Amino acid sequence: MSDIELEAGPPVANANSNLLGQAEAEADFLSAFKSGKLPHAWLICGPNGIGKATLAHRIARFVLTHGAPIDDGPGLFDDALLTIDPTSLATDLENPVCRRIIAGSHADFLHIQRSEDEKTGKLRKEITVNEVRAVGSFLSMTPAEGGWRVVVIDSADEMNANAANAVLKVLEEPPKRALLLLVSHNPGRLLPTIRSRCRRLVLKPLQEWTIADLLAEYDPEILPQDATELAQIADGSIGRALDLADEGGLEVYREINGILETLPQLDIPRLHKLGDKLARDNTGQLFERACELINRWLVDVIRGSATGGQQSAITSLDPWIEVWENTGRLFQQTKGLNLDRKQVILNTFLSIEGANKN
Repeated sequence: MSDIELEAGPPVANANSNLLGQAEAEADFLSAFKSGKLPHAWLICGPNGIGKATLAHRIARFVLTHGAPIDDGPGLFDDALLTIDPTSLATDLENPVCRRIIAGSHADFLHIQRSEDEKTGKLRKEITVNEVRAVGSFLSMTPAEGGWRVVVIDSADEMNANAANAVLKVLEEPPKRALLLLVSHNPGRLLPTIRSRCRRLVLKPLQEWTIADLLAEYDPEILPQDATELAQIADGSIGRALDLADEGGLEVYREINGILETLPQLDIPRLHKLGDKLARDNTGQLFERACELINRWLVDVIRGSATGGQQSAITSLDPWIEVWENTGRLFQQTKGLNLDRKQVILNTFLSIEGANKN
């Protein structure tokens, strides 16, 4: 086994050669690169857990292994033409260049992410200007291996104001043969001036079959029927599917569904049992998953009714929209104010029962 492979579970983004469901985004970047006029900054955006960081590192490996310049003529990066005609961004992870990138020892690659707080030993909540300050000087240096210098910021959403301004300065005067890849779960949180200076690569939610296949690959112990069900509730995210599998989310989903199926008269003893289970979870992860799943169910009800789907028998959407809005606020308050989780779950289901009677 290669020493850059993981023994079990999904590979980390910088060592993941398997990116499914994002062929359109790959083709977009590859076309721009082969044109010889590659934009210096890319905003790789989309929901959590669909492969954005994996694509960013895949691009970095590709550029640093294939992007040797052969033409010093004028133009925006048109001196980075290729000596070959690649058909994909795939690279061999055993390639010495790739191995150095993965190990973090490649002189032309810089990976920016949240750093560890020396006092607490935990990751900081944001990317600070100290992490970003090195980007400008790094990109302005001559590439050590004669090609490009590449920076990945994962995720750009986590930059504080000073860090964002430091990145903006780089974007305003980009050095030649410099490539900046910004991973973003929520581009709306970025400065408009940063967004306007980047070419966007929008990644799409994954198909259910893709998620099921990846679950089988990453965790062979997951039963096929469980993988199928996880894929159905993962909202197109393999990351979310893995989290649900690891945290007992599928069992909670089934319990929630079982209780909701007892409408119009909820099974109260069963509801109390679920509330007790979520209250005992010291990590709070199960409760958070339960909140997400309940919210997802409410959204499905509202959408189904609005579009004439299976919930079209609902006579009025107003009570359901009110429940959705109120429960969303309640879930957020529970996180911030440490409210009684069991009581929150009880109140939520009773609100659903009330809306169902209207």
